[in-house]
Amino acid sequence: MPLIALGLNHLTAPVSLREQVAFDTDAAGPAMIELTREPGIEEAMILSTCNRTELYVGVAEGAEHIPLAWLSRHHHLTAGKLDEFLYRHDEQDAVRHMFRVATGLDSMVLGEPQILGQVKDAYQQARSAQVLRAPLDRLLQHTFAVAKRVRTDTRIGAHTVSVAFTAVRLAEQVFTDLKQACVLLIGAGDTIELAARHLADKQARRLIVANRTLETAQELAGRYGGYAIALADLPQHLEEVDIVISSTAARQPVLTRRMVENAMAARRHKPMFMVDIAVPRDIEASVGELPDVYLYGIDDLHQVIDGNRRSREAAAREADVIIDLHVDRYMAWRRTLTLWNPALDMRQHAEGYRDEVLDKARSMLARGKSPEEALAFLANTLTNKLLHHPSARLREATLSGDLDLLQAAGRLYGLDEDQGKTGH
Repeated sequence: MPLIALGLNHLTAPVSLREQVAFDTDAAGPAMIELTREPGIEEAMILSTCNRTELYVGVAEGAEHIPLAWLSRHHHLTAGKLDEFLYRHDEQDAVRHMFRVATGLDSMVLGEPQILGQVKDAYQQARSAQVLRAPLDRLLQHTFAVAKRVRTDTRIGAHTVSVAFTAVRLAEQVFTDLKQACVLLIGAGDTIELAARHLADKQARRLIVANRTLETAQELAGRYGGYAIALADLPQHLEEVDIVISSTAARQPVLTRRMVENAMAARRHKPMFMVDIAVPRDIEASVGELPDVYLYGIDDLHQVIDGNRRSREAAAREADVIIDLHVDRYMAWRRTLTLWNPALDMRQHAEGYRDEVLDKARSMLARGKSPEEALAFLANTLTNKLLHHPSARLREATLSGDLDLLQAAGRLYGLDEDQGKTGH
C-alpha cells in the first residue's frame, strides 16, 4: 500500500489559491471520510493550516492519481488548475516530509512550534473519523516522537519568531509607540492569543477582541486587560482602531471594503494598519487599495521572517540528521508488513487448537466429569496438539542429520539456553 503526501503550501501557491483548497475544522472530518470512500484509498489524513493544505494517503497500487482528482473535485476546481502548484512525495519521501512539517522545518517560520499542535489536531480528527489504519497511525506516532526528539536535542526552537510576533513587530514599526495605539484582534485562536500576549508586553493603549462567540472573546480579553465584542459589532468599533490583526476560520471575509471605507471616513483618514493572517482571508483584498490603509497578508510577512532564519539553520541541519534516522526506522517497520510472518500463522493455529480442546473440556464437565479430569484432558490434549508437528519434524531432522534445523529449533524454543544452564 503506497504512501503519498500531496499538497501545496506558502512556497508553492499564492494565498488566493490556498484559501480555495483550505478545510475548516468542522469540514475536515467529513472530508476525510469522503476521501477514503474513493476507490483505492485505504486511509487518509488532511492537514490544513493558513500556510498549507496536505493529504497524507495510503493508496492501493494503481490509485495514486485518485487523491489529486478528489481534491480538485471536492473544491469544485477545474481540472489541471492545481497542477503547477502541487508537490507530491511518495513512500520514504512522504515520511520525511511529514517529519519535517511536524518539526517546523517546512514552516514559514523555521522551527515554529504551533504546527505540531495542528498535526496532532489533524491526527485526532482522523482517528475520530476512523479513517486511519496501522501504517498511517504508526507514522503519526513516529512523527510525534521525532518532533519531541528534535526539540530536545537541537536549538531549532530557540528564538523562534512567530507569525503573531512578526505582525506585532510590523505594527510597532508603523506606530513607533504602541502605548498610543488601539488594537483590534479578530479571532480567539492560538495566533491571536500570542498576538495579545505580545501587545500586552508592549503595553498597547487598548485591546479590543472580536470573536463570533462573545464568551470566548471575553475570556481572552480578560486575560490581557482587553475589551470583548461580537463580530457583528465590528462596524460600530472599527473607526476607533489603529491596528487590526485578524486570524479566524471564517470562510468569508469578516471585514469588507465598505466597512473599512466608512471607518476611515469617520477617522478622517487617520492611517490604519492591518495584518490578515487567516486563510481564507478575513479582510477583503480590495481594502488594501484604500488611501491611508496599510494591509499586509500572510505572504507579506516572508521578508521580515526570513531575516531571523539564519540563526536556526544550523539547528535545522542537525534536525535533518535525526529525521533521516527515524525515516529509516519507520520504513524498516513498514517493510515488515509485506513479509510473511509465521508467528502470526502459528498463533492462529494455536488459538484454534485451544478453542477446540476447551469446548471438549466444557462438554466433559457438562456430562458430569470431575474438574480434575477435565483439566487433565485439556492440558494433555493441548500439549500434544501443539507439539505434534514440531516433534515430527524434529524426529525427521534427527534421523536425517539435519543439524541446521535442530539448532534452529533449539534457538526458537530457547533449548540452547537451557542446555547452557544445565551444562549438557
